[in-house]
Amino acid sequence: GQDLPMELLTFNKDDGFTEAVVRGYRGGILDAASYSNLGQCDSLEDMRMHLQVTDYGTFLQNEPSPLQTMTISEKCTEKLVDEFNYVRCNASSELARFMDYITYGYMIDNVILLLTGTLHERDTSELLEKCHPLGKFQSLPPLALTT
Repeated sequence: GQDLPMELLTFNKDDGFTEAVVRGYRGGILDAASYSNLGQCDSLEDMRMHLQVTDYGTFLQNEPSPLQTMTISEKCTEKLVDEFNYVRCNASSELARFMDYITYGYMIDNVILLLTGTLHERDTSELLEKCHPLGKFQSLPPLALTT
């Protein structure tokens, strides 16, 4: 028989579920035809209609008309962060550590945003709203109050 490395014997136990989730997310990425259809939309409502037949169909369904570009941006970011956090929560320790590394740049950007905003005497609650969700961490709000 063929000798398999030990990590292949336990792959499904440690990483199988996470890989299946990521493959599912990958399968939901817009294909070239869907992307082309979006490029030909005349309005944001047309875009919402085209997205309804994709994996992105539900994330705008409860938004009132007329649809705003900021709403689309916020909902896309929310969907990304939710999916990222779901994978992060189900990841093995090595993958979870790697995903933590991905968030560090966002954390640094958020701290810099708070510091420069505070130097320019901006409202801290407004600054916290502008922070990227992937870079939010537990001690960020207290940091905003102390700067």
